[in-house]
Amino acid sequence: MNLPKSLATIAALLASLATLPAWAADPFTVKDIRLEGLQRVEPGTIFATLGIKAGDTYSDERGSAAIRALFELGLFKDVRIDVNGNVIVVIVEERPSIADVDFVGAKEFDKAALQKALREVGLAEGQPYDKALADRAEQELKQQYISRSLYGAQVVTTVTPLERNRVNLTFTVTEGETARIKEVHVVGNKDFSESTLLDLFDQDSGGWLAWYTKSNQYARSKFNADLETLRSYYITRGYLEFRIESTQVAISPDKQSITLTINITEGRKFAIAGVKLSGDYLGREDEFKSLVTIRPGAPYNGEEVAATTKAFTDYFGTFGYAFARVKAEPEIDRANNRVVMVLKAEPARRVYVRRLNIGGNSKTRDEVIRREFRQYEGAWYDGNKIKLSRDRVDRLGFFTDVNVETTEVSGTPDQVDLSINVTEKPTGSLQLGAGYSSTDKISLTFGITQENVFGSGNYLGVQVNTSSYNRTISLTATDPYFTKDGISRTLNVFHTTTRPYYEADGNYKLASDGGSVRFGIPVGELDTIYLGIGVERYAFTPGSNGSYTLVNGSYVYTATPQAYLNYFQCTGTAPSVVCTGDSKVGIPATVGWSRDDRDSALVPTRGRLQSANLELGVGSELRYLKTNYQYQQYFPLSKQYTLAVNGQLGYAKALGGTAFPIFKNFYAGGLGSIRGFEQNSLGPTDAVTAGALGGTRKAIFNMEFSTPFPGAGNDRTLRLYTFFDAGNVFADRTAGMTDAQWKAQNRLRASAGIGISWISPLGPLRLAYAVPLMYQKADTANNIAADRTQRFQFQIGTSF
Repeated sequence: MNLPKSLATIAALLASLATLPAWAADPFTVKDIRLEGLQRVEPGTIFATLGIKAGDTYSDERGSAAIRALFELGLFKDVRIDVNGNVIVVIVEERPSIADVDFVGAKEFDKAALQKALREVGLAEGQPYDKALADRAEQELKQQYISRSLYGAQVVTTVTPLERNRVNLTFTVTEGETARIKEVHVVGNKDFSESTLLDLFDQDSGGWLAWYTKSNQYARSKFNADLETLRSYYITRGYLEFRIESTQVAISPDKQSITLTINITEGRKFAIAGVKLSGDYLGREDEFKSLVTIRPGAPYNGEEVAATTKAFTDYFGTFGYAFARVKAEPEIDRANNRVVMVLKAEPARRVYVRRLNIGGNSKTRDEVIRREFRQYEGAWYDGNKIKLSRDRVDRLGFFTDVNVETTEVSGTPDQVDLSINVTEKPTGSLQLGAGYSSTDKISLTFGITQENVFGSGNYLGVQVNTSSYNRTISLTATDPYFTKDGISRTLNVFHTTTRPYYEADGNYKLASDGGSVRFGIPVGELDTIYLGIGVERYAFTPGSNGSYTLVNGSYVYTATPQAYLNYFQCTGTAPSVVCTGDSKVGIPATVGWSRDDRDSALVPTRGRLQSANLELGVGSELRYLKTNYQYQQYFPLSKQYTLAVNGQLGYAKALGGTAFPIFKNFYAGGLGSIRGFEQNSLGPTDAVTAGALGGTRKAIFNMEFSTPFPGAGNDRTLRLYTFFDAGNVFADRTAGMTDAQWKAQNRLRASAGIGISWISPLGPLRLAYAVPLMYQKADTANNIAADRTQRFQFQIGTSF
């Protein structure tokens, strides 16, 4: 609005000058004020702005001021004051009122968004029409089209008069075709070919994916990013004096193609001769020298220099020097193309933290964030503790972004405030599903989880599944700060009923009920010890209806895998099967440990996660030992690319001369283990039904290479990844098993593929398309069933 006010002021001055001869009179006392030309503006608005009332002394200066004030309202096209004796007459010509604002032909932008933008600057229904504002809006709209590479876009503003001094405002847009990058040239390069340098750029003349990536659409911000990539390429390879001299963006006469030219000066290549420390290093020079990553003898590397100066600054921060400055100054030996890097340090002053300010948490309570902070108010500033605190808050999984900023406290040179700004994400997920089949009829799936109940940081989850194959109801609640010391408590109760999904696997039923309590005891900042106890009851019902399966050339009637019949001590043949041990009660005691130093729980890019768990059956009926260990490591290859590896090992055995509970077996296959195979389908199988039985040993390896999904914008949780999986579950050799069957059972399975991961509003989402690389084919001669493969898999709520 500054521009229209300026124009109004100028107009008022011109009007004052133009009418000056008519006013030139001695001052007089105003007897009355009359208004002429008003249509919609209230008279009270005039009188309140005029600054003159009956009884006041009128002068030329006060008249000029009144005119200026009325013009600055923005409501009038013309204002003048006539003097008639002791009466002043204010004559105005109102600006027309805007009846409607419309856009015609604008397809690139949302019409409602454009109208909202104009409304915010005063061009909206009911507002006075201001031509200067309309012209500025027209030019801004053209600039927005240019930013979308629509250089030929034309915008015409039409003002249509209506009755009662109103107008319709119409912006007619002819968008034209999007201008494409035709050529990109680098001029001045000598040591690297142009093709090598152009391969660094995100913007190019386009390839077969240009319709999606839009890499051939020019954008200034992307071009600047490409220039920084080019600069980084040179300064990490010894070119200390590399410069980008100029850039040109040439548009063809028809405004349909763009040519980009980058003029550079490579300079000479320098090697590092040595590193010197200069300035005040608090008497800890040796400690700082251990942080130097600059390598003498190697080519100059700007990133290594930047990393060293940052490491120095961070290390100063651990001693309370929040505003330390470290400057890298090169001492260049041009005769030998060598450079000595001098690192000058100025620690400035030591400060302590006055206050922690938390923002962005509209739902999460401040306490939930504060209790994760290890940098306390009133304590000396400590950069390590601040970084640890930021990572702890990020690992909560409640936020898509966590930033910590340090600001000086005005008037106090030794105090700072820390501002913690978070961006919250939906922490609840709702899963609803329904299905129909001739055997299952209608099945419903319902699940609701809330990781941050009422902003308290507590977890609550309910899962319900009415499917005949896997009927489940469970309730889980976790209080991460059950005690003030950070001991967590998890309560869980459940009831499940499982049946074979495939008819050939039989139609037996296994029901289980139970509950457990588990406590997590923090040990240090990264480690947690878990202790738990539970009670479980399992009830087995053998199958009554089976099917005939071809085994060694003969058809065998089966309704239940033999392994289940043996464990539950069943005799007879279907449908007359009697089980003497069809009910089992167990008391599982658990001890676990985890260590997590990842930089984020949502999208980790560095750090590792380790966990180990031991489950011991201490009940009289179920006596067993079950252990598993998991290791995850994340390697940041660059700002965009991350390499992740995951390994899982499991081992279980029976204790006290009892049989190992078959329902405690490890399983593998599907998302979360080995993709490309059906969920939990790998490992030992029943000789008759070929149904998966699981095993007492497990080994799984996963590797993922991930990058932000093209076009994801600021959503860092949407990622594209490629993967390789390998592993299997194993069991002891059973009686009657041939060598071929034994080898097939214990052979590793492997797959590779691509996928998408996203923290969606409904929960963690993973899609994967996998191609099995090592798998078992059907071998009827040796009675070996083929692996159940599944190339496309989709799941919400699983993890890598």
